[in-house]
Parts: sequence; structure tokens; C-alpha cells
Amino acid sequence: MNKNILLMVDVLSNEKGVEHEIIFKALEAALASATKEHHGDEADIRVQIDRETGEYLSFRRWTVLEDDSEEFEFPERQIKLTYAQKDHPEIQPLEAIETPVDSVDFGRIGAQKAKQVIIQKIREAERAMVVAAYTSRVGELLTGIVKRMERGAIIMDLGNNVEAVIPRDQQIQREPLRPGDRVRGFIYDVGAQIRGPQIFVSRTDPRLLMELFKLEVPEIAQGLIELKGAARDPGLRAKIAVQAKDKRIDPVGACVGMRGSRVQAVSNELAGERVDIVLWDENTAQFVINAMAPAEVETIVVDEDAHAMTIGVSEEKLAQAIGRGGQNVRLASELTGWTLNVMTAADAEARKETENQAIQQTFMADLDVDAEVALILVQEGFTTLEEVAYVADEEMLGIEEFDDQIVTELKNRAQDVLLTRAIASAESAADGSDKDDLLAVEGVDAQVAEVLNEAGIHTATDLADLATDELLESVEMDEADASELIMAARRRVYA
Repeated sequence: MNKNILLMVDVLSNEKGVEHEIIFKALEAALASATKEHHGDEADIRVQIDRETGEYLSFRRWTVLEDDSEEFEFPERQIKLTYAQKDHPEIQPLEAIETPVDSVDFGRIGAQKAKQVIIQKIREAERAMVVAAYTSRVGELLTGIVKRMERGAIIMDLGNNVEAVIPRDQQIQREPLRPGDRVRGFIYDVGAQIRGPQIFVSRTDPRLLMELFKLEVPEIAQGLIELKGAARDPGLRAKIAVQAKDKRIDPVGACVGMRGSRVQAVSNELAGERVDIVLWDENTAQFVINAMAPAEVETIVVDEDAHAMTIGVSEEKLAQAIGRGGQNVRLASELTGWTLNVMTAADAEARKETENQAIQQTFMADLDVDAEVALILVQEGFTTLEEVAYVADEEMLGIEEFDDQIVTELKNRAQDVLLTRAIASAESAADGSDKDDLLAVEGVDAQVAEVLNEAGIHTATDLADLATDELLESVEMDEADASELIMAARRRVYA
């Protein structure tokens, strides 16, 4: 009979690919479960099988608790310290007392119960092995066969009784996958679930696109080309940024392949998703221009503070630049990490001119200079008093029309205005002045104030610190009105 135990362990271990020790523990649990029938279900039974001979012994256990312990609820498997120390003087709380009991005959234990316990333990072991094997593979590409559809999710068969799931929100919409289809996916998570371990796979993750290109383009695997990022509208269109580490290599051409073979292979894997290969550039403006392809950018204005760019294109190319449903500009924005505003070159120029006029008026009022000096500052790229006040002398002296005296005077005036504003702001806060009240700004009534508050603009100072384009991004209004509101707020706050 003992040999039968050893034989069963060998057979199950080979059949299930599970370690011998796990099978032994499963058998011990099955024997303990059968032994409980003779001592009551509340009894704590432990069975120990000799791994060499197959012989086994059974013990009944009592856990020792303090006499006043509130956890003492099951006298069938718990004992108070005072009683335990009568026979075991050295025993301590939470230790266990064991007494040998008769073992059940292995051939007579409930076969079904033993089978259930053993199968359960083996399943737990298999699940643990799956989690251990695939946790380290998160971030990798895998291939499987569509096994079935389950409540909107796709179940993939990975072989060796291992399954993965593609949740509904990670599937390419309207992709015609059917049981038996071979499919690739990106492992984005592995977790233990009630029904066992789950390997979560995505068909929409931008990293899937990057992994597919690594398979198709040898130069990427060799480190000659680097993938800098990707953005996708799954199943429809995508953009991927590439950079050559070797100047002799054309990264775009390498990724496209002979007659488009490489990019076409990736596209076919993603349900016909059209992929634009974008040349990465360390100059962010140039990178954005590349990302906007196939649209041709005529003008571009960079706003570092707002991390945004205004892009101007010809009127006939505007629809192409924006794309269907804003697809092209949205993907370019995701790829580059910049907020992109697309408009016709004429509109962009007009908007820039309006902003420049507002800045020019501000410089004229705050620095007490004529229109010509203020215009020079605007043309040289100055947009705020802070820039004028704290720019390096050498940079301003590089302006042809300025000499030492003018530079010093402009910087001093700018610093004086900023200091005056800081003092006024502090005094306003101290005496409860209404200078920071939105309703005190000319042109702001209760309705306008409510709209501004909803946009996160709560005080006159908040409004005064905005640029015209920033206000237009938050509130829908005429550009001229927005500029006038800001100027009125500045007059109110800094008067």
C-alpha cells in the first residue's frame, strides 16, 4: 500500500508537470480530510507521509491559547494554557499539542474526496506556476489561438493548458476574430483571480505596435534604430517615432521596408491599421512638424509655459492636418506629448498679431515706452515683464537698436513695476481690498464671472496673469474681448 502512494506521486507528477512535494502535500491533505470523519469535522488533523518509504502517521492537534483568550471558540481543536501545562509544563501560547491517532487505510479512504483534494491542490500549484512563469513576461509579445468568446472577452489558448484573456476594452473594434484564429497580443498584466491566474493581453496598447516593429525590422533588434514612442487609434491609424543610431541608416525607409513589406506586415497584424513612420528630432518643433505628416506645416508657434504649439497650415490642407474626427492632430499630440492647435496659416498669423499687439500695449503702459520700443521687444520674442526684468544683459545688448543705457533703463523699469505689484498684492491681501474681486474688473458682470469661475479663474489676479490664447482655451469668447478683459484686469490689479 505504501508503494502505491509513491507510485501515485510519480504518475501525477509526470502527468501534470508538478513537483513531487506538492503531490505529497495534496495526499496528506486528502488523508487528513478522511481521518476527520472519525473525530469530527472541527478536529485539527495532521498527516505526515515519509517521502522515502510512503509510510504515514496521523496526529490530532490542539492549539494552545491563553486562559482568557477571546479566540477560544472551538474546544475540538483548541485548549487553554492551564490545562495544556498539566501534561506539557513548558508549552507556550500558540504552540500546538499533538497526539497520535489511528490512520485511515489508504485503500479505504473516500476515493472521491481524496481525488477532489488532490485535484484542487494540483490546480493551485499549476496556477502558481503560471503566475510565476508569466509575471516576468509582462511587457512582452505573445502568440496564441483564439479559443472562445466569453462575455465579450476573447480567451486565448497559449498551450500547455495556459489561457490568456483579451478584455473587451483591449480589443480592436470590429476586428473579425473567430475561434481557431492565430493572434498576437501584448501582456500588460498578470494577476491572481478567483477563478485562477489571469494573463491580461492587449490588442490596442501602443507598445504592441512597437513590439511588432521589433519583430519585423532587424535594425531595431540590432540597436541601429531606436523606437521613441507610438500613438494609436486601434484598427484605423497609428504613428510611431523612430531615430537612427547610425547616421548611414534611413530609419523611416528601414521600417517601411522594400515596397512597404515591413510596415504592411505590421498593418496586417493590426486589422489593417495604417501606420505613419515619423522621424524623431531632438528639436521639438521639428518633431511636431514631422508628426503632423502628411499635412505640411507652414508656421508653428511654441508656447513653452503652456506646453502647447499653434500650427498653421494652408486652408486647403486644414482638413488633412486635422484628420477625420481630429485623428491626425490627436495622434501627433499623443506621440509628441504637446498640445497642438491647428488652424490656417492666415488665422495663425492673425492670432499671433493680436497677441503681439496686446503684449505691445502692455509694454507701452507698464514700461512707459513708445510703440517703437515696445514693438522691438515683441519682435525679439519678449512676452512678459519678468523676461525683460531678468534677461541677461548680453542678450538684450544683442538687439541692434539697444545700447547699454536703454537696456539698463528697460530692466530697471520692469523690475520697479514688478516690485510695485508685489507690494500692492501684499497690501491688498492684508487690508482686504477688493482689487482681486473679479466683479470689480471692467467688463465682468455676474454672468461672465460665473463662466470664468467654472474655468478655474477666480480672482482678478488669475485673469490678469493669463495670455489671450490661454483665456480662449478655457472660455469661449471673441479674441478681442478676451484681450480687453485681460488688460482691464491688469489695470485693476496693478494700478
